[in-house]
Amino acid sequence: MRISVVGGTGNLGYGLAARMAAAGHMVRIGSRDQERACSAAASLNALTGTENTSGHANAAAVEDAETVVIAVPSAAQAETLRSLAALLDGKVVIDATVSLNPKDVTTVLPPEEGSCALRARALLPAGTELVAAFHTLSGKLLADLSRTVHADALCCGDSAAAKETVLALCDTMKIKGVDVGPLSRSAFLEQCTGIIIGLNKRYRRGHVGLHFTGL
Repeated sequence: MRISVVGGTGNLGYGLAARMAAAGHMVRIGSRDQERACSAAASLNALTGTENTSGHANAAAVEDAETVVIAVPSAAQAETLRSLAALLDGKVVIDATVSLNPKDVTTVLPPEEGSCALRARALLPAGTELVAAFHTLSGKLLADLSRTVHADALCCGDSAAAKETVLALCDTMKIKGVDVGPLSRSAFLEQCTGIIIGLNKRYRRGHVGLHFTGL
């Protein structure tokens, strides 16, 4: 699969790109700073022992991608999506944005739409198949390819086909994907990020995650 990770120079985006490239996907790192994207791509190729990753400016990264991951800071999400909207029409877009409170990163301050994913839905063309996912995974754990990811990758969206794409992608990354329902559930997923950060701080851990038993 040809995948673009916009925000792939950040913690979560880098970790996701590492797992995707290691699984054999062709990954394009997107950034507003092309030099940073190229540097991250070179690091990922060394990490994965492949040549599956390349660095680009955001528009070039998403142009030929089949699936696009948005892993940018909340403050940059709207501007990023507006600038790429025309290129994202008809693609599967996975939004992993969370609006954390800068004064207390254990709490989430959702935008007026109710969640960052719902804000993305309002900004993207109707032909974009949007899924909210990956909020509850640790970027550092993902980037450590020697470790197994025991946490589930929760996803939600209004397109069954797009969610199947995400679940299949998770399978290739050896991560259990869980469909938790429609895009309206994205507010819950984003809130979980603040809870997980709080648990990591409270119990002095680094890789707290969510795992559903019985599935």
